[in-house]
Amino acid sequence: MADTIELYYESAYTKEFDAVVTGCNPVFDKKGDFFEITLDRTAFFPEQGGQSSDLGQLLFGDDKRAVVSHTAIDKDKVIKHISDCEIAVGEKVHGIIDWEHRFSNMQQHTGEHIFSGIVNSMFGYDNVGFHLSDQEVTMDYNGVLTAENIREIELKVNKAIWENIEVVCEFPDKEALEQIYYRSKKELTGDIRIVTIGDYDCCACCAPHVLRTGEVGILKVIGLQNYKKGVRVNILCGKRALEYICEENKIVGELSNMLTTSKDNILPAFKKNTDEIIKLKSELSAVREKLIEYEISNISPSLKDVFLVKDAGIDQNVMRKTVNALSEKHDGYCGFFSGDVKNGYRFIIASGRNKKSAKDLLTKLKEKCDVKGGGSDLMVQGSFSCENIDDVVKCLKE
Repeated sequence: MADTIELYYESAYTKEFDAVVTGCNPVFDKKGDFFEITLDRTAFFPEQGGQSSDLGQLLFGDDKRAVVSHTAIDKDKVIKHISDCEIAVGEKVHGIIDWEHRFSNMQQHTGEHIFSGIVNSMFGYDNVGFHLSDQEVTMDYNGVLTAENIREIELKVNKAIWENIEVVCEFPDKEALEQIYYRSKKELTGDIRIVTIGDYDCCACCAPHVLRTGEVGILKVIGLQNYKKGVRVNILCGKRALEYICEENKIVGELSNMLTTSKDNILPAFKKNTDEIIKLKSELSAVREKLIEYEISNISPSLKDVFLVKDAGIDQNVMRKTVNALSEKHDGYCGFFSGDVKNGYRFIIASGRNKKSAKDLLTKLKEKCDVKGGGSDLMVQGSFSCENIDDVVKCLKE
């Protein structure tokens, strides 16, 4: 099969093009049936290098339209357009790129290059992992970056964006390539495409990029976490970053209204509310504990197999303390259930004075309900769901 001319290397801004179908193979898959279409030339960038593919349409015949939901490139470098309908070999088509999707990917990828270039120059770390999808942009670095480091890098990246530097994408010849220091995740052979962004970055890359850094608009770091022996950083650029900031601002506004305070006073107001809630929960727990103590003090010591059922929200320590107190006075089993039908129940069950195995009762409970938990002969604990807690308790007493 003849090689497909890759128009996205001639210009990343090619939105429409004309081509001829060179192949169309049906694929029957459990996810659905589709067609793999090959063209003599294409502006659709295939998924590779960690970046999602272009989307779009192929127009042909009399107002016929094939939706391109994915573009792939196989190990033999054959570019396949995944289509929802068949197009005959030899048919002329007019391709239309989903430009909003393409340009967003260009913004994200150029932003990532600037970020990774600055990380490399400042700390010497390599970008060892990159993923660009419609939902996220992640970069993995083989060294640790702190939140303070990230703030400094983020500011430097945005300064590079505002400088509106030219982004140069080219295939240097072998002699010129040997004189260039460039970043690359792996050893490369053959024609190598180099993307240079001023003094900020020089990297081997096959993807489309913006012409000047100003088109990236803005870069915002939205996540930082330890990953393997380095860190994983999440970023958004351009429109995606703006939408993220707008949503964050909306949330801040809603919190400001809920807390009846100004936006710059949200954190102190939230901390104050949290402290008050913790205090109230502690007071409520103390009252509940006293009520339970009063309740168990009125249970006859001659009663065996004592089970208490309470609403959700009982502290685990209160449950354990109550079960221990009951098991010192009663034979059989002593248990505490806290929860409701909707959210399920937590439980602690202990062996009473005559030391019957609590694990035996857990086995019986598992026959009645879907139980998660375990323990020893002296005490078991866990959680389960049921439609009628009274029926469960009755079963355990039998």
